[in-house]
Amino acid sequence: MRTFAERFYSALENQLNEVSINGDSLADQYKTSIMLCKKAMAKLKNYISSYAFENKEDEIYFFKVLKPQFYSKYIFFINVYNFIMQKPTGGDEIVKEYINYELTDLKRFFDHNHSFYQYYRSGSTQMDEIYFTRGGFDVHVELEDFEEDEVYSTSHDYKLSKIIANEKYQDFLNLELQKLIEHNEEPTPMALELPLTWTFNKTDLIELIYALVALGVFNNGNTEIKTVVSFFQTAFHVDLGQYYHKYTDITRRKKDRTAFLDKLKLALLRRIEDKLDEDGSFQQKIKFG
Repeated sequence: MRTFAERFYSALENQLNEVSINGDSLADQYKTSIMLCKKAMAKLKNYISSYAFENKEDEIYFFKVLKPQFYSKYIFFINVYNFIMQKPTGGDEIVKEYINYELTDLKRFFDHNHSFYQYYRSGSTQMDEIYFTRGGFDVHVELEDFEEDEVYSTSHDYKLSKIIANEKYQDFLNLELQKLIEHNEEPTPMALELPLTWTFNKTDLIELIYALVALGVFNNGNTEIKTVVSFFQTAFHVDLGQYYHKYTDITRRKKDRTAFLDKLKLALLRRIEDKLDEDGSFQQKIKFG
């Protein structure tokens, strides 16, 4: 089940990446992305309908990790599509006001779901059997997002999907706000726009990001992983999904935990050595030429 869902999710990401480079308008891109996610969700649901979970851990992993990957993308794309379609025309101040309204609305959502949000952010697991297994219904738990299909839903998998999507939407809005601020600032000679796309393994980029944050290279060390991840996703046109799970996989490596960083070091050393060899050959030509 895990292998099927992860491969299926990877295929969805590839389709979404193709959408982002086909030249359509942003609104059309997000509309197409919504449809792709909707089809993927239907296919996933159809697969699980005939699948018997091996144990509680298997069921929890699906509803806590795998299903929210698909649903959070769907919700995020809908949020952004609605943002684009409803964004008011006018000056930057009007757009800023609209973005701040959206950010305030998101804050209300996180405040309203504060308890579960803290549970999710802290990586807690003690309530997983209640939150992420079917039949784990608890009348004392907030269930306003509980889906009617009890065969394919738990009390909190949809709520978790909304939280993940809203976190990403919040990052999107903050970047849009930053663009407006920069638009009103005097341009500097260093302000360059480079169409760079990350083409290496996504886990490699996550390894690099965590290393940079661990070293404290941004804002004197005062920044969160999710902020840096959001920046890299936008700058390099890549979707890192639930990056913390990939980071967990890195920490569980038996050997070569910093595989990508080691490759970086070797690549740089090789480039330095090549440069030294070229310089040496050039000096020899001058001397004996």
